[in-house]
Amino acid sequence: MPLWPVYTGTSEPHDGIDRLPPPPPWRAFDGHPVLPVPDERADAAAVSPDRSHRAATYQATEETVQLVNAALYLRRPLLVTGPPGTGKSSLAYAVARELRLGPVLRWNITSRSTLHDGLYQYDPLSRLYAARQGPQAADAGIEHHLRLGPLGTALLPYDRPRALLIDEIDKSDLDLPNDLLNVLEEGQYEIPELVRSARHTPEGRAQVMVDGTDERVPVERGRVRCRAFPFVVLTSNGEREFPPAFLRRCVTLRLRQPDDRHLAEIVRAHLGEPDERARRLIERFLSRAGAGDLATDQLLNAIYLARSADLDATSLDDLAERLMPYLGQGAQTDVF
Repeated sequence: MPLWPVYTGTSEPHDGIDRLPPPPPWRAFDGHPVLPVPDERADAAAVSPDRSHRAATYQATEETVQLVNAALYLRRPLLVTGPPGTGKSSLAYAVARELRLGPVLRWNITSRSTLHDGLYQYDPLSRLYAARQGPQAADAGIEHHLRLGPLGTALLPYDRPRALLIDEIDKSDLDLPNDLLNVLEEGQYEIPELVRSARHTPEGRAQVMVDGTDERVPVERGRVRCRAFPFVVLTSNGEREFPPAFLRRCVTLRLRQPDDRHLAEIVRAHLGEPDERARRLIERFLSRAGAGDLATDQLLNAIYLARSADLDATSLDDLAERLMPYLGQGAQTDVF
């Protein structure tokens, strides 16, 4: 029987993803050969202490749980918007951990990012250098100079979805959201260099390295088509508007600053039951949040130091002021 919700937000890993109902007919994919999802420890960066901690302690709201499941059922990307520090990027790690989707593939977007960067990288100079080493090196094949990017890897024909985080899509060039439309809609792409190379090889199959590891996977005739559509999380700080055609193809989740109850849950998950000092800092955080953007990790830093150092009330207030500046006064990463 189908399972709802598949993602529960409890942080307890399970295999409920195998009980998703069939996709809508217009979102059914049949890529092959079928590949197993790699073990979550296959990518050392994806299981760093920071990312592992975020995945295990993420506190999902009821709205978050509902819309994550909608994206999973509909096989659609999830566009997560909200102020810095509200847990946009952490959500991808939490879902991947609970549903056992393997290492999270991460694509950090800048103003110079292109669709090509996300799909694959090809180094023609290394191939030219190999050709100069002699016929044996030159015959190694074009696939030895090519690696799939995070998006290109996520669209491989895995037997269950991979988790892909496309972080800060609002920092991209104006064309990137539109460029993503066709690939995310069709669930497939071509690698022209391999398409041309396949004309000269009887089997037409290349072994290509994937993102995050040195593992190689087969790509037939230079064409990649997914089987289980990946769980794609696109994050945005709300700094720009997106084209209607892009928004129509996404499930949109808007995160807000947590209230006092949710903050207490977050503190409890990271640092244990809030004591008197922690509650004092939570109240101060909430009173300041109305006048500007604050990130939850600022509060967690202040509570950790308050517990670790012997501070009187005046010193504690002064510490909170210094550790919780408004984000407009300086850069702050989206950690929690």
